[in-house]
Amino acid sequence: MKSKKLQKSTPTAAPRTAKFWPALGFAAITGARATSGPMFLADYLSHRALAPGMASSPLRFLTKPGVAATLKVLTAGELVGDKLPNTGDRIIPQQLSVRAASGALVGATWYKSQGGSALTGALVGSLGAVAATFLTFYLRKGLSEKTGINTATIGAGEDALVLAGGVALSPRPKY
Repeated sequence: MKSKKLQKSTPTAAPRTAKFWPALGFAAITGARATSGPMFLADYLSHRALAPGMASSPLRFLTKPGVAATLKVLTAGELVGDKLPNTGDRIIPQQLSVRAASGALVGATWYKSQGGSALTGALVGSLGAVAATFLTFYLRKGLSEKTGINTATIGAGEDALVLAGGVALSPRPKY
């Protein structure tokens, strides 16, 4: 008589990377444009069923279509405002703190929507946004100095990268 091998069934949790890398991605685009991460995340979440962990969370406001629409308008304004000559550097304390808070918001919301800790997500998002803020600031400034191209023109290229990154992070569901 043939014996069947017993197969062990072990429950598997969602991989850590399912929370970490997307949260870091949303935070990175937030570092470049403060409203972009929340806008793309809100758009993404507003097209999906409410995750169980979000039902009672104060972060659930980012799942609302109206919030996503409002953030789209704010992001469009930021894309234009970023090119104006009187716009302050993103690394000044006021701008940096907004980006850190915005990154914390997207990180916390993403982690919570994936069944993780909002606090862990907030830390990932905040640190990621701050790092991306400095990286994108000095990259834009350095490219402008080395090439002689106006920073506003380089900023337009930066916008394209932010928008492409946001679209990649937040695909629409297929119906």
